[in-house]
Amino acid sequence: MKVLVVDDSKIARMGVIKSIKEVYPNAQLLQAINGLEAVELYEKENPDVVFLDLTMPVMDGYEALGKIMEINKEAQVIVITADIQNEAKLRVLVAGAKNMYPKPINGEIMAKIFKQDILL
Repeated sequence: MKVLVVDDSKIARMGVIKSIKEVYPNAQLLQAINGLEAVELYEKENPDVVFLDLTMPVMDGYEALGKIMEINKEAQVIVITADIQNEAKLRVLVAGAKNMYPKPINGEIMAKIFKQDILL
């Protein structure tokens, strides 16, 4: 399984990666630090799952989500963000994200994500 983790914060990326490894130790992990890198990596690598932050420089997560969904309308994108407003959640779900979770993520939440949100 190939997973793309997108966040401008290295600490946040490492937290998501750690929780993925608790659930899928053999996952192939890719990282991007902004939405533009995420879109480019998505196009090149075609990951099975994307974990996407919303607030990033260069291209934010909302725009990146839209572009990823243009590339593949079946893309499996989970938004992990500090922005937990209902308006943000509605916006990403309408745009095609599978779900949205607040930071930080742990192994227990990641197991739940893979069990209920991701189709492998």
